[in-house]
Amino acid sequence: MIKEGDKVLLYGEDGSKIIIRVEANKKKGTHLGHVDMNDIIGKKYGEQIVLGRKRRVFYLLKPTFIDLIFSMKRRTQIIYPKDASYILFKLDIKPGDRVIDTGVGSGAMCGAFARIVGKEGKVYGYERREDFYNLAKKNLKEWGLENFVELKLKDIANGFDETNVDALMLDVPDPYNYIQQCWSALKGGGKMGIICPTTNQVQEVLERLYEMPFIEVEVWENLMRRYKPVPERLRPFDRMVAHTTYLVFATKVNSKIGGVFDE
Repeated sequence: MIKEGDKVLLYGEDGSKIIIRVEANKKKGTHLGHVDMNDIIGKKYGEQIVLGRKRRVFYLLKPTFIDLIFSMKRRTQIIYPKDASYILFKLDIKPGDRVIDTGVGSGAMCGAFARIVGKEGKVYGYERREDFYNLAKKNLKEWGLENFVELKLKDIANGFDETNVDALMLDVPDPYNYIQQCWSALKGGGKMGIICPTTNQVQEVLERLYEMPFIEVEVWENLMRRYKPVPERLRPFDRMVAHTTYLVFATKVNSKIGGVFDE
């Protein structure tokens, strides 16, 4: 049953989405009409409410993490779900893992890590800007994930407090300057992911990676195209989110002898 304090996604009959936190005796104005939250309390997720004489409909759903990310307060560019999901798989994130995330920004990727590592694991989030640190802390608390994350207001130039971590995500303006620090923090066989907005950053990162004991070096760009779900005229949407970032992945080894490039 939906109760006061729960988050509800109002999914309109026109495909619109509105996220609310249920409060007794409050109303929410929408383009389909006013929603009386008293009418929501006691209903089950998946049910619907009907508004006014025009009989406009909202379905009551639990917000997904993607819904929460795109509705959150943010002051930074976020890692898009199409990239975040691939990062989670490439870094092999699982319950109980210890993961470093730097810089945290608004907290979207940090939250994605935290949802998977759970209470058995820990995410160590590094952010050097206090305004971003405070915003990420607020967002993680809003998502109920703050206990899985240890946020640190700290510059990583002098290295990380943790060692022997399972995975590390590097999302800073000059990632090539921190490859040594990342190698020191990872365990043998640990996975690293690096966000690079431009190709020249990728080139500098690759040069640094090949100077050190890293293998399985890969560069990816993910493209995803959505289709209109209309059986009679199935076709792609007119617009798509194409390029978002370049993703670089590498695996730490204790030493490396021989060739530079992995095929």
